[in-house]
Amino acid sequence: MRRSRNVKIVATLGPASSDFEVIRALHQAGADVFRLNMSHGTHEDIRSKYEQVRRVEDELNSPIAVLADLQGPKLRVGTFKDGEEQLSAGAQFRFDLDAVAGDSSRVNIPHPEILSALTPGARLLVNDGKIRLRVIECADDYANCEVTAGGTISNRKGVNVPDVVLPLAALSDKDREDLEFVCDLGVDWLALSFVQRPEDVDEARRLAAGRAAILSKIEKPAAVECFDDILEVSDGIMVARGDLGVEMPVHAVPPIQKRLVRKCRAAAKPVIVATQMLESMIESPMPTRAEVSDVATAIYEGTDAIMLSAESAAGSYPVEAVQTMDNVATEVELDPNYFQIIAASRTVKGDTIAHGIVAAAREIAETTDIKAICCFSQSGTTALLTSRERPSVPIMVLTPERRTARRLALSWGCNCNLTESLKRFKLAVVNAANAAQEVGFAKKGEQIVVTAGVPFNVPGSTNILRVAPCDERLIYSTDPE
Repeated sequence: MRRSRNVKIVATLGPASSDFEVIRALHQAGADVFRLNMSHGTHEDIRSKYEQVRRVEDELNSPIAVLADLQGPKLRVGTFKDGEEQLSAGAQFRFDLDAVAGDSSRVNIPHPEILSALTPGARLLVNDGKIRLRVIECADDYANCEVTAGGTISNRKGVNVPDVVLPLAALSDKDREDLEFVCDLGVDWLALSFVQRPEDVDEARRLAAGRAAILSKIEKPAAVECFDDILEVSDGIMVARGDLGVEMPVHAVPPIQKRLVRKCRAAAKPVIVATQMLESMIESPMPTRAEVSDVATAIYEGTDAIMLSAESAAGSYPVEAVQTMDNVATEVELDPNYFQIIAASRTVKGDTIAHGIVAAAREIAETTDIKAICCFSQSGTTALLTSRERPSVPIMVLTPERRTARRLALSWGCNCNLTESLKRFKLAVVNAANAAQEVGFAKKGEQIVVTAGVPFNVPGSTNILRVAPCDERLIYSTDPE
């Protein structure tokens, strides 16, 4: 399915978008990737949504990526005798390991690893940062705190600890079970929550064993500090601005987002900007102007994808939310300034033949009358390098691997088409010219750039570039030489 924009849209599935007709409408409205939130629903619920997505893919003959978002370890306070208590600024409050129900002076925190990692002066944030406390005194079994921002604290509210690296694995027992389930199901991407260091990615990669690509969610200050190392071991990144905005000053998040997006582009790894992008559309058919500007800013920065969470999962207007994102993305990319901004932020990196080929393809396409860049890619590496260039002409990816086509649905500008395995470059040119006309990227007599690796079907071997016309001789040629 040809899109009128390059940036991709990720839509979360949930109660408002769990049946075939709605999922089909979401994809037709612009959703390129569907996110399965493993924090909600049973395995059978997840299986049902996954199968509906694949039905849509088969019916529309359009590769769709499925991203399973693992819950990660959830840190929560215990329970209160009366269900909730009111904490006032300046008051003293204690967290401890005592399982007795809490009151206005203390509560259980069933995570000894938190208490053992705390130091005086460290902050604890409860209920998405609405309640803030500072540690005065602590030991392995308690932490006496001062309330710096008060409010109502209630049963099992989430806890954030931004100032220390917690000795927790990024995968809980639930995550390991979920990971095995969704990998067997056939998802294309695994989103890993609570990443603090590159080692957190290792276990997920080992368990996935190549069945799914690993996407690290950046939502902790520690992850921002060692981002380069995390990026190196990840296949993709999600800038999860929700928890990031809780654990860090909100005014620090925009420059962090811009910096991380640029680093991902330089590394040729897809990046998603997520959380509260069209939050008001959970209940309203129209977004706020600030939300539209927020979405547009991420697109101008060159992000690969923008994501909807509750807007499409539980909102009253899931299809409208996707359509709004599609409209904003299309309008931004029609702005003459868009590709000027993208070009100005392009990072020259790489010293391989493949890097040179894709850079030359973009240069030729943008300085002559070329209608599309068509790249043959077995593993997706060439497509990712071409996507990194952010060319102003369409990118067509031809691959014999359905798994590759699905994964690339997350990457900027990649329009994927399945093709048979080829042994001759001339047949690759024929197929590329044919596909460009069928999809509508080029007309008879117009030219395209074709890149490929010879010998074929060897991942990462891109070494040839040709400018080819779309003409009848090519379209109907069966000459294998």
